[in-house]
Amino acid sequence: MAWTWRFEKADGTEVQPAVQPEEFTTQGDAESWIGEVWKALTEGGADQVRLFEDSTEIYGPMSLHAEEA
Repeated sequence: MAWTWRFEKADGTEVQPAVQPEEFTTQGDAESWIGEVWKALTEGGADQVRLFEDSTEIYGPMSLHAEEA
C-alpha cells in the first residue's frame, strides 16, 4: 500500500511540487509530511492537494492556503 499526494492549481490542473514528495507507508506519515511542507508547496505554485491510497482517492481537494482570520 502506498500513500501519495497529487498537487494541483486551484482549477484542478496538476503541477509539479516545489518539494519532492515520497511514497508514504501510512496515511498519518503522508499527512504529517504535508503539514511540514505546505508553505513551500504554496510558494512553489500548488494551491491544493489530493491524497491517494494506491490509485484510490481518499480525499481532496484540500486547500493549502491558510484561512484568513
